[in-house]
Amino acid sequence: MAAESHNISFRSSNLHYKRFGHGPEWLFCFHGYGEEADSFLMMEKLLGEGFTIIALDFPIHGKTDWNEGLLFEPADLISIINQIKPENEKMHILAYSMGGRVALQLLQLIPEQIASLVLVAPDGLHKNKWQWLATKTIIGNYIFRSIMQNPYWMMGVLDFAGKLNLYNKSLLKFVHYYLDDAQQRNILYRRWTTMRKFRPDKDLLKVIIAKHKITVNIVFGKYDRVILTKHGKSFSKGTEECIKVIELEAGHQLLREKHAQLIAQILLQQ
Repeated sequence: MAAESHNISFRSSNLHYKRFGHGPEWLFCFHGYGEEADSFLMMEKLLGEGFTIIALDFPIHGKTDWNEGLLFEPADLISIINQIKPENEKMHILAYSMGGRVALQLLQLIPEQIASLVLVAPDGLHKNKWQWLATKTIIGNYIFRSIMQNPYWMMGVLDFAGKLNLYNKSLLKFVHYYLDDAQQRNILYRRWTTMRKFRPDKDLLKVIIAKHKITVNIVFGKYDRVILTKHGKSFSKGTEECIKVIELEAGHQLLREKHAQLIAQILLQQ
């Protein structure tokens, strides 16, 4: 079946999602920062026979109309998911980048509802101290907001550090992409702050994964300078029977047609 657009009411907001495929298993897809539900449409021809696929637009992304202020709670997402699928049905999760952090938080909270996870270049496997400071503390959030309003002094420092090879140049390019434009800075501040409650506990997750025997496959790009394979290997240590780490000859942009077949195979074999 062709992808269908839907909206689901949540308080004073409307969350947009795409539904496609007609298989008996439920697959929820969580996109990365700045992306949207359409990022997963390429999976329809590969997975549509086996899965009914739900791809959500997170707050301040895609076509979701979010009016709940700068906060999206994990409990909110669980409520939304259970309005879409039958409450007692287990789901598989395919998550990319920022969506990986969301998926891991759900695994921590409702492991009994999760059949398997495929995490692609996932955030959430290492503690980003800067993100924590910026979104979880009053002083840090004030500084973060101030930098978003006037980032030029900080960019000057980072550029100088880059010239001295004290800062990874690919990361510097990444930072410039999001901070050079005032509108992008404002969106970054709102998105990071809104998603701040999704902070999974790695140690607790390993216990949960082993207890519930949940299959977790994690796909990394060998040349990714943002999400590193070593964090996945550290996370899987001691739980290799459940957590598998796969490394591709690629960078961070793994949710692409050329990698779709491999991702689909992982899901179909779980």
